Amino acid sequence: MGETRYLDDPFHLDARGRSADTGGADHVYDLIFQVLFTSPGERVNRPEFGCGLKQMVFLPNSDALATATQQLVAGSLQRWLGEVIAVEKVEVQAVESTLSVKVTYVRRDLGVRREDVFASGVPA
Repeated sequence: MGETRYLDDPFHLDARGRSADTGGADHVYDLIFQVLFTSPGERVNRPEFGCGLKQMVFLPNSDALATATQQLVAGSLQRWLGEVIAVEKVEVQAVESTLSVKVTYVRRDLGVRREDVFASGVPA
């Protein structure tokens, strides 16, 4: 029996003209991406979903902002994906107009530790 397949996000068609799918690791990455880059109020049927990381790029860079962002990201991931992942560490780095978030987590289904980096920036 093969690996479980999921619809890829964002939705698109594959080379065969079918709905593209993806494996478990990419699916979990997509779920985290959705939580981080969805602003609260953006989803009609779930207005509290997300953490609004995109808006943080426009705030003045400081240690306080980095700490607040770490707490916001960790709390949002725990709330929305707590059954899927166990967050071990969140590191935030702001360089010029780019906000980079490194999330270290364990997939609860496989017990596999992963570290993914998500970045948001102001287009030049």
